[in-house]
Amino acid sequence: MRREDRDLRDTALDEAALEARLHRLWRSPGGLRGFFSTVDHKAIARRYMVTAFAFLALGGVLAVLMRLQLAQPEARLLSADLYNQIFTVHGSTMMFLFAVPVMEAVGVYLVPLMVGTRNIAFPRLNAFSYWTYLAGGVMLWVAFVLNVGPDVGWFAYVPLSGPQYAAGKRADVWAQMITFTEIAALAVAVEIVVTVLKQRAPGMTLDRIPLFVWAMLVTAFVIILSMPAIVLATSVLIMDRLVGTHFFNPAEGGDALLWQHLFWFFGHPEVYIIFLPAVGMVSSILPTFVRRPIFGYLPLVLALVATGLLSFGLWVHHMFTTGLPRLGESFFTASSMAIAVPAGLQIFCWIATIWLGRPVYRVPFLFILAFFFTFVLGGLTGVMVASVPLDTQVHDTYFVVAHFHYVLVGGAVFPLLAAVTYWFPKFTGRMMSERAGRMSVALLFLGFNFTFFPMHILGLQGMTRRIYTYQADLPWGEMNLFVTASSMVLAAGFVIFFANAFLSARRGETAGSNPWGASTLEWATASPPPPYNFARIPVVASANPLWDSGDALPVASGLSAGRRELLVTTMAEARPEVRETSPGDSIWPFWTAIATTVMLVSSIFTPWAIVWGAIPVAVALTGWFWPRGTPEDDS
Repeated sequence: MRREDRDLRDTALDEAALEARLHRLWRSPGGLRGFFSTVDHKAIARRYMVTAFAFLALGGVLAVLMRLQLAQPEARLLSADLYNQIFTVHGSTMMFLFAVPVMEAVGVYLVPLMVGTRNIAFPRLNAFSYWTYLAGGVMLWVAFVLNVGPDVGWFAYVPLSGPQYAAGKRADVWAQMITFTEIAALAVAVEIVVTVLKQRAPGMTLDRIPLFVWAMLVTAFVIILSMPAIVLATSVLIMDRLVGTHFFNPAEGGDALLWQHLFWFFGHPEVYIIFLPAVGMVSSILPTFVRRPIFGYLPLVLALVATGLLSFGLWVHHMFTTGLPRLGESFFTASSMAIAVPAGLQIFCWIATIWLGRPVYRVPFLFILAFFFTFVLGGLTGVMVASVPLDTQVHDTYFVVAHFHYVLVGGAVFPLLAAVTYWFPKFTGRMMSERAGRMSVALLFLGFNFTFFPMHILGLQGMTRRIYTYQADLPWGEMNLFVTASSMVLAAGFVIFFANAFLSARRGETAGSNPWGASTLEWATASPPPPYNFARIPVVASANPLWDSGDALPVASGLSAGRRELLVTTMAEARPEVRETSPGDSIWPFWTAIATTVMLVSSIFTPWAIVWGAIPVAVALTGWFWPRGTPEDDS
């Protein structure tokens, strides 16, 4: 590359010449080389989303199998051992391979676009996170197909998951799957924090950040603070099983309850790791369909932050029946009820936004209305199980199953489907079918409520969780048959939604850059966006720049047109600070993920794999970070 080309700034080029140069500079090569080496946040986010929804479909198949087994008393469709594997793999898939990754994936795609930058921070780490996540999911499902699937529940309580009661490698597979997914989640969280705090468009002060970006920022901090607990827990569980330590063995001075404390210190914030992005989606989508800015921007931001903080003070409400001191339980009851305050504040702000606006009843808005109903009902039962006397009665019954499905499916999946429909034009350049979308909303809403609301009744009737069959003289048969039939309606709703997405991506109506008439920056570029996102970095003067500035959105200039360059801004005021080179495509994140996979999978069989496996990991990291000179030194 000639020196005069390298030093050329975007101010010296007209729009067409600039876009052509940036396209050549930022695009990934074609073929397998580009597939394995790309660091484009949009390409990686699409892979994340497609993979996560594939795991959702697989987990849904397992759910259907469980419901068929429970449709009648004393059924013999599944054996007890296979049911335990299906129950564990279903829960692990939905929590660790779908819910958390898909929310982070939407953030990986949208956050750089919403804050007006050209790529996510640490793009090679982003690529590495996806390959690591994929490897962990494949390992779990290959083990399940080979009849080595974990059978200790998605929470893997000791001592049932310890060496005394869980012989073989099933529990080890589960523990290492956690390691894979948490490495990936922590990597993405770091990327999002740095992108939001240091790569915002000029003028995007803290009070102008889109609410979805605020939600992802809070979520990222919750991930960074909570996930080390589960990494620690699974690591010492593996040491108990493979090395002979006794962290969870009371006979040797360990403590079985230590597992529950470590697991739920992560496990309850994880609910909000899933929920916070969902409410951010609602707050970002709602204004578009009521044609007015969100009511209560500052209270909604404070509610997001308060929810993130309070989420760390709730974990013991999963342990009310373990014999902990009553005084301690009272504090956790109070905090479990207190977290309903920011949730209620968000609901009132959303209702006020709708009340003061002019609603347009398109599919994303209908999904949001479905979310309101199911989330409020799930929140009410959440306050109920926060009470120690009631929780003691319904603990380990289907009442709890109904509650957390209302919170997680109603509180997260409905907003997620609204988000997929809303941002589908941005992902693909095409619109989803409105008719098929309305059909899927109806089936999913009815199927969900008819499936999970009766489980409250089953729980109050005494049906316990994690049983693979029940006697004919128990009064659960008819209700279980109704739940199973309703689950087929729910499954049909998902099938129609997936079919709609697949067919619309191929031949849906072509979308413009801003088909919904939205207000945030991701709609200021083409649909789908070019590899560089923005030819010139936008300048923001309000929280709704496209509504307030229209087609005359001001832009900043001065970035290089000869190398991948980003604008770094100050943390609070988003004032331009420095220009920073963004790393280019590289195959080394893929090879590092492969080396990490070999090391972690091998460690299931011998602890020496960590020692010897660290060598290829170090080699791959050396290739990743090997200095190649600055772009100015290229010839």
